[in-house]
Amino acid sequence: MVESGYITIAEGHRLFVRDWGSGPPVLFLAGWAMNSDLWGEVMVALSDRDLRTIAYDRRGHGRSTDPGRLNYDLLSDDLAEVLRALDLQGLTVVAHSGAAGEVIRYISRFGSERISQLILVGASGPCLMRSDGNPDGVPPEALAELTRQTAQNISNWIDENAEPFAPGASRRTLDWLGAMVLGCSRRIIVDFNRAIAEADFRAEVGALALPVTVIHGDRDVSAPLELTGRQFVALSRGAELVVYEGGAHGLMLTHGQRLAEDIASRMEIARYG
Repeated sequence: MVESGYITIAEGHRLFVRDWGSGPPVLFLAGWAMNSDLWGEVMVALSDRDLRTIAYDRRGHGRSTDPGRLNYDLLSDDLAEVLRALDLQGLTVVAHSGAAGEVIRYISRFGSERISQLILVGASGPCLMRSDGNPDGVPPEALAELTRQTAQNISNWIDENAEPFAPGASRRTLDWLGAMVLGCSRRIIVDFNRAIAEADFRAEVGALALPVTVIHGDRDVSAPLELTGRQFVALSRGAELVVYEGGAHGLMLTHGQRLAEDIASRMEIARYG
């Protein structure tokens, strides 16, 4: 049930949701430690084109309440509650960074009847950690160090990573991003970071049976193109790769109008063929 801009999930916790416009629906999922505000420019551009644009703050983020627990199964449960509460059908899901795993896990657990296509932007995964079966991944100790930094010195991590997230953005924008991260539950930040690092979505990506577009910057240091975007395309049958030359991780901030146009054009293709 939607009540005063919130959807109730398990244990009485609530997710803040914004829902603008009418027409074919597109749902935006923000990346790790980010909330729905991140998508503002793109959502305005698309709602002005007679599309229904929806985004919500995941558990422990932004204006949503904090259950103090997070893993990809719980996130997929929350996504299922949002789709049911809003009765979304024929949905395009646009997922940024670690949210890629959120919607992929939803599809593997609940099916894709409500979803017509996926658009993955700067997606993290499908398998980051180095192992015998993933020799090109990131060393486990490097991922563990990142988790330690976000647990113990998040302000320093923000100072080092805000500008590479959105190169050329104003100081005010970078400060806004930092405030967004600082406003996120630290327990949720650490658990989401760990979930992204440890996840292996390769089999689930290979089983996807719907159109997938991967949009990725070739200067993305948070989710390097070769490690992430190209791997999603290699695993997903018929997936399309769109590379933004000079683009980093925060494409919705540095390339917002182009991103809106790319999303709109793929929604038109899905609608009319």
